Amino acid sequence: MADEEKTVKKAAVKKAPAKKAGAKKAAVKKVAASEAATPAKAEKKAAAAKPDAAVKRLRVTMVRSKNGRLATHKACAAGLGLRRMHQTVEVIDTPENRGMINKIHYMLNVEEA
Repeated sequence: MADEEKTVKKAAVKKAPAKKAGAKKAAVKKVAASEAATPAKAEKKAAAAKPDAAVKRLRVTMVRSKNGRLATHKACAAGLGLRRMHQTVEVIDTPENRGMINKIHYMLNVEEA
């Protein structure tokens, strides 16, 4: 029985440092990811800092109902800020917004603002 207890203790001692090393690696990955994301954030801030006249906008109107649509299509409408039929919103012309518009194009009227 004493040999079994020693074996269990040794196994526990070996696993504990491995977990700490894993946590350190994860922390290093998070820091690297945040540093890599920093330039993208800086670009978004620069785009947001542009005057309103320089930012291209789209005027989006929902002309068909969300009832009976796929959940992802409803989510796209919500992401664009559309709640009800015949509501018009202005969104910034970004690839993300264009993707949502393209996904639910059959429900929308789109104009350049």
